[in-house]
Amino acid sequence: MALLAVAVFAPLPFSLAQPGMTADVLGENKGDPVITISGAEARETSGQLRMTTIEATGPDARVHLGDVLDDWFRTDRAVMPRDAVYPNGDSVREIEDYNAEEMKKSQDTAVEAALDHLGEESGDVTVTLKLADVGGPSAGLLFSLGIVDKLDGDGSGGDLTGGRVIAGTGTIDADGKVGAVGGVALKTQAARRDGATVFLVPKAECSDAETELPKGLRLIPVTTLKDAVGSLVALEKGRGQVPAC
Repeated sequence: MALLAVAVFAPLPFSLAQPGMTADVLGENKGDPVITISGAEARETSGQLRMTTIEATGPDARVHLGDVLDDWFRTDRAVMPRDAVYPNGDSVREIEDYNAEEMKKSQDTAVEAALDHLGEESGDVTVTLKLADVGGPSAGLLFSLGIVDKLDGDGSGGDLTGGRVIAGTGTIDADGKVGAVGGVALKTQAARRDGATVFLVPKAECSDAETELPKGLRLIPVTTLKDAVGSLVALEKGRGQVPAC
């Protein structure tokens, strides 16, 4: 009985997660433009490019066996190792600072990747990114796509989105390579909830994204920024091959 009581009431090293907020990087967030460009003329765009998040219990939250069992079989919840959500062994303040720094690095890299993709010189074109209350690097791909759409669209006068609500996730490096992020099954639900019909997913996470894929949401796997742009242009113009998971 004592062992059972310990199992039931002892805190466990898990976080409970659910679909989080999404934000259109082509629009505004809390009254401020997410993307501001100087040194080049920014296009007026239609459609949306929505970055996605998960919402998890805090790093200092006490999660018990009952909580885990409650969420284990729900499709709109996930039980994740705490180490997969937060850096291990840090205080709440240190984790917040770490996530903020990761977001800043992600923004800088997203700008570099987008301008390199377009052949623009970073010294001539200045891009500022601002997104409140979001940490970590997983919006990198969507930031880069937003910059590309603002500066070049589909390359022939149209919008990269084709007027659609496009969502997605993925880190990005300075060479435009897209990396995995985790939590994609929850992010697809957040995307569909907020009107998306297309979801860009790191190719390595296709199987995870398909596990609880909402009806009406099309998955497009990507490995690079060039892939993502090419797939969206093909989708928008209705010609060329659009990859699928």
